[in-house]
Amino acid sequence: MLHPIKFAPARLNLLMHLKKPRSESVIAKSLPSRVVGQMLPTLLLLIVLLAPSLWSPAQPESNPVANAPNSQDILGFINQSIGWYRHLSVEQQIATEPEDIIFLNDSEQLGNQVVHLSFDFALAYAKNQARTPAQASTSSSTTDQYQRLIQASDSADQLAKSTQVELDGLRKQLETAPPRKHKQLESQIAEVQSELDLAQTRRDVLRNLLQFVSVAGGNGGNLGAQLEELQRVIPPENQKPNAPTGNAAQQRKVEATGILGLITDLITLSKKIHTIDDTIQLTNSLQQASTQIRNPFVSQLRELVKSSNDIVQQPDSTDPTVLAQQKQQLDSTTARFKQVTALTIPLSKQTILLDLYKRNLDNWRQSVKSQYGTVLRNLLIRLGVLAFLLGVIVGIAELWRRAIFRYVHDVRRRYQFMLLRRVIMWFLIAIVVAFAFASELGSLATFAGLMTAGIAVALQNVILSVAGYFYLIGKYGVRVGDRVTISGVTGEVVDIGLVRLHLMELATTGTDAQPTGRVVVFSNSVVFQPTSGLYKQIPGTSFVWHQISLTLAPEGNYREIERRLLDAVESVFNEYKDSLEQQRRRMQHSLSVVSDFAFRPQSRFHLTQAGLEVVIRYPLELDKAAEIDDKITRALLEAIERSPKLRLVGTGTPNIQAISEPTSPDTVLKQ
Repeated sequence: MLHPIKFAPARLNLLMHLKKPRSESVIAKSLPSRVVGQMLPTLLLLIVLLAPSLWSPAQPESNPVANAPNSQDILGFINQSIGWYRHLSVEQQIATEPEDIIFLNDSEQLGNQVVHLSFDFALAYAKNQARTPAQASTSSSTTDQYQRLIQASDSADQLAKSTQVELDGLRKQLETAPPRKHKQLESQIAEVQSELDLAQTRRDVLRNLLQFVSVAGGNGGNLGAQLEELQRVIPPENQKPNAPTGNAAQQRKVEATGILGLITDLITLSKKIHTIDDTIQLTNSLQQASTQIRNPFVSQLRELVKSSNDIVQQPDSTDPTVLAQQKQQLDSTTARFKQVTALTIPLSKQTILLDLYKRNLDNWRQSVKSQYGTVLRNLLIRLGVLAFLLGVIVGIAELWRRAIFRYVHDVRRRYQFMLLRRVIMWFLIAIVVAFAFASELGSLATFAGLMTAGIAVALQNVILSVAGYFYLIGKYGVRVGDRVTISGVTGEVVDIGLVRLHLMELATTGTDAQPTGRVVVFSNSVVFQPTSGLYKQIPGTSFVWHQISLTLAPEGNYREIERRLLDAVESVFNEYKDSLEQQRRRMQHSLSVVSDFAFRPQSRFHLTQAGLEVVIRYPLELDKAAEIDDKITRALLEAIERSPKLRLVGTGTPNIQAISEPTSPDTVLKQ
């Protein structure tokens, strides 16, 4: 702590001499400008060297109260009070409900009174300290010396200004004066310029000294001045701090009904409780500090009361000297009692107000705690309802699954029902969860619309594949095990995914098809491609048409030839005729429009230059195509060998071919 500083009167004469105006200055009148210019550095050096010795520290202030706080303790208590008062801004941030505003207004009123009582006590303490004799004399001496320094600085400033005005006037005279007066005026201008330099230098030195004294020994070492500076940071006692007022403070927040809103409210209320707990802790700390500062003065009051009682209880006396002495003691005790009570009353009031403040905070905390319990109960109920609904949906889905496995025996239909069950189950779960977590249907609809638009743009290929999946599992769709042709690739379906279709590639060599060992993957969106097509058998059928071409000698009986060849083919055809007839009936049942045809071998004759060409077409089961072709080939060769009239001619050899355009309608799925 900087002590008050004191002028050395014996050395003040030099500064008082320097502050005299030019009209009274002996130096400026008697010395020529050349001598003044030579003395200027010496004068400046003398002022700088003597400046530190112009001040001397005063004696420290006395403390008449035993264990009483000093100035540093008072400043620490004031800073603690200001910090506690500024914590009200944190309370303003958590006041979001109308009932919170009521508690906040009470806290602000009490807090405003508490912090002003702290300043009342501190100012009374500073005033009491200033009344001590040592402090009073020191303060008076310091103030007088400080005022003299201010006067000296002002005089030096006025002297510099008047000299500048005189110099400007001489320069104007030089401009209009006749040539014979120029030399005289130039000499005067040079002399006045030297005087101006001296005056400005003296002014600057005094200003620097005044600035140093103001910082080092002025307000920095005066407790009352420091308290006045600190008091500016708080509003007046009848003015309330910035509190949320108006419609914004009175509007109740929309009550949250969704799980997310309830969780958010729960976190907000928890933070509010922690903030109130911190405020209560700060209030307890301030109350403890106030009690520690008040205790020494309360002890002194007790001593004063005891001392006054002792004086009053003394035996009555008629001696004027004794009576005068008792009167003097009572007057001194009364004066001291007034001084101490002026210090203890603000602190006692502050203790009462702090108790009320804590009670208000406790009520506020109980209110927030009640809201916290209500929100927590609503959240648990909401979660319980959500769990119950999800359990109901999962239970119904499980019953649905068991019913499918019990009553649907077709594998393909079972798979379709299971897929439908899965889609409906997850759709219902998504709807229930969305309504459970959302607080407002409007915000939910907006969010769903934006999310749907984003998904449609970002996942358009995936969405198209999902749509193709439902097309593939339709009435004329495909299933695992079907032989299909997609974009020129033939294979058997091994898996149908939600977005992809897997085929086991088949290499077709003649009438036989063998796996290549590769798996071909197509996107389900291929069914919507205009340049691609998907070919498969009609549902419930598995047959193809093959043909064999024979060139015979023309001299034979063509009817006999046709009969013998058809008999050979039909002998093999009769082995699987019933299976093809069942497939024909299923095909007629599946298709709404079917042309009238029958599964039986057919023959056609063509006249060529080499002879008579016989083309025999016959249906066969797809999975036994190679075996049936082999049997028919053998049967035809045996029929040709048994009849000498059946003689093959031509350079080519007979071969069996698969018909690309069959007489019986296969289904072609082409988009």
